Amino acid sequence: MIDEDHNLARQSHEVDFCVVGGGMAGTVAAVAAARRGARVLLMQDRPVLGGNASSETRVHVCGADRHNRLPNLRETGLLEELRMENLRRNPQRSFSVWDTILYETARYQEGLTLLLNCSCVGAAVEGDRIAAVTGWQTTAETVHTVRAKIFADCSGDGVLGPLTGAPFRIGREARGEYGEPGAPEQADDKTMGMSLCFQTREHATPQPFEPPEWAYRFESCDELPYGSRGHRYWGMGYWWVELGGEADSIHDAERLKDELLRIAYGVWDHIKNRCSDQKAAAANWALEWMQFLPAKRESRRYVGAHVLTQNDILAEGRFDDVVAYGGWSMDDHPPVGFWGAKRGSKLPSAVFNEAPSPYGIPYRSLYSAAVANLMFAGRCHSATHMAMSSTRVMGTGCSMGQAVGTAAAMAIESGTNPAGLLDRVDELQQRLLADDCYLPWVPQRFGRLTTAARLEASAGDPSPLRDGTNRPVGEDPHAWRHAPGESVAMLFGAPARIEQVTLIVDSALHKDPQMSYHQPPGGKMTGPPEEMPRRFRLDVLEAGTWRTLHAVDDNHRRLVRLAVGGEVEAVRYRLDATWGPCEATNLYAFYVD
Repeated sequence: MIDEDHNLARQSHEVDFCVVGGGMAGTVAAVAAARRGARVLLMQDRPVLGGNASSETRVHVCGADRHNRLPNLRETGLLEELRMENLRRNPQRSFSVWDTILYETARYQEGLTLLLNCSCVGAAVEGDRIAAVTGWQTTAETVHTVRAKIFADCSGDGVLGPLTGAPFRIGREARGEYGEPGAPEQADDKTMGMSLCFQTREHATPQPFEPPEWAYRFESCDELPYGSRGHRYWGMGYWWVELGGEADSIHDAERLKDELLRIAYGVWDHIKNRCSDQKAAAANWALEWMQFLPAKRESRRYVGAHVLTQNDILAEGRFDDVVAYGGWSMDDHPPVGFWGAKRGSKLPSAVFNEAPSPYGIPYRSLYSAAVANLMFAGRCHSATHMAMSSTRVMGTGCSMGQAVGTAAAMAIESGTNPAGLLDRVDELQQRLLADDCYLPWVPQRFGRLTTAARLEASAGDPSPLRDGTNRPVGEDPHAWRHAPGESVAMLFGAPARIEQVTLIVDSALHKDPQMSYHQPPGGKMTGPPEEMPRRFRLDVLEAGTWRTLHAVDDNHRRLVRLAVGGEVEAVRYRLDATWGPCEATNLYAFYVD
């Protein structure tokens, strides 16, 4: 694809771990691995990170909590850190500010090299391993060659599949292959389509709209999915402006984008100029942004050591090697997409098949069965079409991404391939839990100093701080409830060497921090949650005297690590203030290393 006779700039990189694709899953995977000590390179073909969640596409990051309809189930770990940073710095919910937060998290992470505007166009394979990948960086007219010990494909489209020969699938499996009740009788190459949205803004005066000549013209609401009820809220366009399931979602992408633009402009023209029910209400609204990069749902899916199926999900995914989790319903979009209504299709634009929340995702679904050093996270991981209709959402992708990045760093540290960690998955699970990931049915274990210490609280029972479940589950809060002015201490009985203290504080998992314009703004958070501890102190007891070691002034993290680095007789957490008025807040974990 690159003419070797041209005098092109070339750059070589030697790293431990190379991530191809800087969507949410890839960004989280790269940062997680770098924080665990690996030398990482992240190659992203767009100018921004975040993929479908970026300013180019503006899709909300949804997951197991289903837009907060299932409280306390949203993904924590790195995704929660990013969301809390966004709430603190971005009360106006600007997608450009969100882009910046993702950019700086990767760009200024020690041990991580970021290549933006760089498309992966080649790969070198030696035996059953990827030796290197090649990227073309358009903005710098530079060819980048990246050699690594382990590679992760988080590109969504699974670009390393055809470049390396790694087995993958496209389309829907036959019902009989895995016994999936939601699968079609016959296998096919059809997929879910891609959507194209727009954003509008209300003005003080009427705003005319003249559609482009090439836009479709929809005179009747009956020509649109869901009829007149489907386009009542036009702030962020419509996910049902969707095509591609009957085409090649990769190689036909540009043609499909052109057709989606014709539809999207036609839908706005219908609302503004032709819809008897809506045009009066839309009179003062104007088009502010049009999406020129469609949000894709499905393309290639790798074949891993385990293929996650619909039946796995229905059985709650209770795998011994669970390292991530999902909970979105199996949201299967028929391939016909937007034109289904016009063709007389009896199917709705999306079929929501039952799924429990949460359900576990096994480690074996995150690495290739054939290419020894290839991992993957996001919608190209190893799953059937039916299972992927749930796991494809970005919150679940982040859960997988953090597992892949953490596992890659652990494999590099151990000098093994990803599959070589399978008999050490317990250790991998504990590393993920220590980084505030949630793994259903897997409790965090604490060290001897934490478990042997005596807990003393100024109020209430502090024992849940060591139960290993760091969030509410069902009716059990798994927390020490406290108010400003109250404290909890961990007493060791004798001086003990403590490197750091870890706190997991309240970030209001029952609320909705989504970065989204798809719903009206009234219910969205515009700052750190009121319940989150903002000011608190960590005290240490030395020679019978308490002194303040850390006075935290502007906390906006759920996972808080505070260095000690010395011998102390006890440590104490004291809350001074939360971010807003609230009766009390929760502390979910308090432990030492």
